Amino acid sequence: MESLSYKTQSLNSQTADKQWVLIDAEGQTLGRLSSEIAKLLRGKHKPGFTPHVDCGDNVVVINAEKITLTGNKLSEKQYIRHTGYPGGQRIVTAEQLQKKAPTQIIEKAVKGMLPKNRLGAQLLKNLNVYAGGEHPHAAQKPQTITFNN
Repeated sequence: MESLSYKTQSLNSQTADKQWVLIDAEGQTLGRLSSEIAKLLRGKHKPGFTPHVDCGDNVVVINAEKITLTGNKLSEKQYIRHTGYPGGQRIVTAEQLQKKAPTQIIEKAVKGMLPKNRLGAQLLKNLNVYAGGEHPHAAQKPQTITFNN
């Protein structure tokens, strides 16, 4: 009988096949969409997934202003930050943030689903979120992906 030897495939920055992906966020639920975006950024959908390497795709999200939140989250969900000064805690609701900077809602949700280290920061640079339907990445010919949420 012939012995088979299987070798584990480990990707690196040269062998990773990075694609450009376009996602339309119109009518999508925030959490469900964010988890799918995080999977694409991380590269977990690829057979050669390597946990410590940026092997995910470049993701372009359009229509971020038209994302939906379930229940009362639009008025009750709070984003808390601190200025660094005494008494400098600032609280913004999701509704206020959607009016002021609609792209930040998706960016913050995806950032929370990525690793909290240098790799997570590097993966977040592969995410491009735009409030409207236009994006400047047409030259990369991104492949459109739809999710059934």
